[in-house]
Amino acid sequence: MAQTLPLNQDITLSVIKTACSGCNLRELCLPYGLSLEELERLDDLVSTRRRLKRGDHLYRAGEPFDAIYAIRSGFFKTDVLLEDGRDQVTGFQMAGELLGLDGISSEHHTCNAIALEDSEICSIPFDRLESLSREIHALQNHFHKVMSREIVRDHGVMMLLGTMRAEERLAAFLLNLSQRFTARGFSHAEFNLRMTREEIGSYLGLKLETVSRAFSRFQEEGYVAVQQKHIRILDVGGLRALMNHRA
Repeated sequence: MAQTLPLNQDITLSVIKTACSGCNLRELCLPYGLSLEELERLDDLVSTRRRLKRGDHLYRAGEPFDAIYAIRSGFFKTDVLLEDGRDQVTGFQMAGELLGLDGISSEHHTCNAIALEDSEICSIPFDRLESLSREIHALQNHFHKVMSREIVRDHGVMMLLGTMRAEERLAAFLLNLSQRFTARGFSHAEFNLRMTREEIGSYLGLKLETVSRAFSRFQEEGYVAVQQKHIRILDVGGLRALMNHRA
């Protein structure tokens, strides 16, 4: 499509595509079949960006919902405060994923979103997104797909916590991270964990000691090599077999 456009329009499209490469925004900004005018309206919609330092809150539980956020770079966790005062981690989100969908139904956020490293997000005002979706049906369809994927992911976590033993949960967690890094053009076998082992345990419903023991067993069995937060997966098949109750 870009080859048939005048030079100034080609540059505009290139900028949009570069800004959204490796990001779920490409599904909001670049649905197939959009005209240049529609692309420019979408580009304007997601042009607000914000940088956060490690430990900064993007939003807190109870705050009014007015936007969803696409992570351009960095890593986040979401958590909720339990009645006994503990923080329960509900998810980890990386570049190319969305935050803020928790606030759509009640118009208030139901969890906290916290940067685990220096990060940058694109803010998408939800009222403007809804309005534009009514005018651009391809955009509405793609946004529904994004929301559906989040629901499927939540169901996957429920299955993980309800049916798997501790080591199976950790294997599934590492394989999931591997797949998500691969989808963004990074190594599937070598990456740094942005979260602590305690945060992993909170997410997986495991005690810190249990997570540490599972990592130790994985090293002894030759599944992974661990150096502090640096993970190198040595035996993907072994982790899959463990996750599927075959090891």
